[in-house]
Amino acid sequence: MTRGLRRRLTSYGDQDFSLFLRKAFIKAMGYSDDALDRPIVGIANTYSDYNPCHGNVPQLIEAAKRGVMLAGGMPMVFPTMSIHESFASPTSMFLRNLMAMETEEMVRAQPMDSVILIGGCDKTIPAQVMAAASSEVPAIVLPTGPMDTGNHRGERLGACTDCRRLWAQFRADAIGDAEIAEINGRLASSVGTCTVMGTASTMAALVEAMGLALPMAGSAPATSSERFRLAEETGRAAVAMTETGLTTAEVLTPASLRNGLITLQALGGSTNAVVHLAAIYGRLGRKLDMGELDTIGRQVPVLVDLKPTGSGYMGEFHAAGGVPRLLSELTDLLDLSAPRAFGGTIGDALDGLSTRHEEQIIRPRGRPISAGGGIAVLSGNLAPRGAVIKHAAADPALQVHEGRAVVFDSVKDMTERLEDPDLEIAADDVLVLRNAGPKGAPGMPEAGYIPIPRHLARQGVKDMVRISDARMSGTAYGTIVLHITPESADGGPLAIVRTGDRIRLDVPARSLELLVGPEEFAARMTTLRPAPPPPERGYARLYDQHVTQADDGLDFDFLMAASDD
Repeated sequence: MTRGLRRRLTSYGDQDFSLFLRKAFIKAMGYSDDALDRPIVGIANTYSDYNPCHGNVPQLIEAAKRGVMLAGGMPMVFPTMSIHESFASPTSMFLRNLMAMETEEMVRAQPMDSVILIGGCDKTIPAQVMAAASSEVPAIVLPTGPMDTGNHRGERLGACTDCRRLWAQFRADAIGDAEIAEINGRLASSVGTCTVMGTASTMAALVEAMGLALPMAGSAPATSSERFRLAEETGRAAVAMTETGLTTAEVLTPASLRNGLITLQALGGSTNAVVHLAAIYGRLGRKLDMGELDTIGRQVPVLVDLKPTGSGYMGEFHAAGGVPRLLSELTDLLDLSAPRAFGGTIGDALDGLSTRHEEQIIRPRGRPISAGGGIAVLSGNLAPRGAVIKHAAADPALQVHEGRAVVFDSVKDMTERLEDPDLEIAADDVLVLRNAGPKGAPGMPEAGYIPIPRHLARQGVKDMVRISDARMSGTAYGTIVLHITPESADGGPLAIVRTGDRIRLDVPARSLELLVGPEEFAARMTTLRPAPPPPERGYARLYDQHVTQADDGLDFDFLMAASDD
């Protein structure tokens, strides 16, 4: 196999000249022939001033480069997109596929024998793994790690579950303007990803459990010396992978993917992970079986006591043993022979685990947070191809509920009318948001966490049944049905719900139903409005014409591999 600088030569019609010219230009950077003869390890630089979750990336790059050079390789850093949840408009998910495409093409276009993918904030690691799954270059993921917790008046704070909880108190007039401003400066106390089991922490843990990151890389704090030692070790591993490393497609076997689903349920992880895993499955020519995800959820308990399903933070999860300790409680369910990108098997991560000294954050199987997994898959006439609910973070009293629908036609409509004093909303109503899916929004924003109307919040109402074709942050909580598929903008039945209709949610029965007769249901479906015209140009047009639905991961149809079925 062609290696190093000889890999993927620029096309000039003369391969020897191509190599000659490549060497001439890279020597302008001061590289010697000895350096240029080494195995090349690419390092994706996702640093950005707009991305505080990646604020430690420059230091991680230096540590990874050190590891590469200590192992005899040549590190080559290259930039890619960087996406942060709070800075990407209209939503980070809209740009995830663009980042996946760019990362894939940069890995493909430039000479490298393996690649280190540094990522953290929610859509970054999924985009990178999607890219790696479509590439023949061995890849290893280096997460940026979770931030430190803050403190407010003696109470520990962690973005972003606590930011939602405290904002809800502010909306209910329980916190004043001065205090919420004070809290604003203390929620994110350092660089790094949210320090709860949100999407970033979930995806970092999953890539570790599926063999794409080193043991403990999914949880070591962003500011810790251990995070930088892991970066150095990742650099060493990446050099070894230039000789023996598996491609991501070879690592992500059916057994590895199933291990990921088991870990997701045991973590009480983010519902966003379902969409990202579906996209990764699609890159491998497979289909995420939502029925299998739900079956695993009935078998696997939630064992991790972190917000939003529990009470702790990522620092405690790491101190308790992180992903290896969690996997040690699930050995009868996992396939420990599943491979790792950097050699060995998932079972190797369990060898030499220290004696357990803590049983609160990572619970023993006999003392779970909840007997079932964190995520349930619903179906019914409102969700023909499924919907999800993070029932581990929902009010048990609302998980079997029938109520009157209050419908919002878009995120804009919800924003404008939710606090309208003339809009009647009671605590037992079902709030319905539509046209917030992949195409309708566009980008399937995290708008499914519909705020409790202010007048109800002031009365002490903390949860209501909310349903939508949108997503919600993995840091959020509540009785919230998400990812209704197909979305209303793609002809889904959510489009026919009217304010005043009755809707029944039954999580134990995995059911979500609009309570109208079949003839009325069918008649309404014939009156659906045609889709609006697509955007005129650019990425928005590409997105509109090619994005798939939630059950296929919102990837572009032309990037999905042919099915192996």
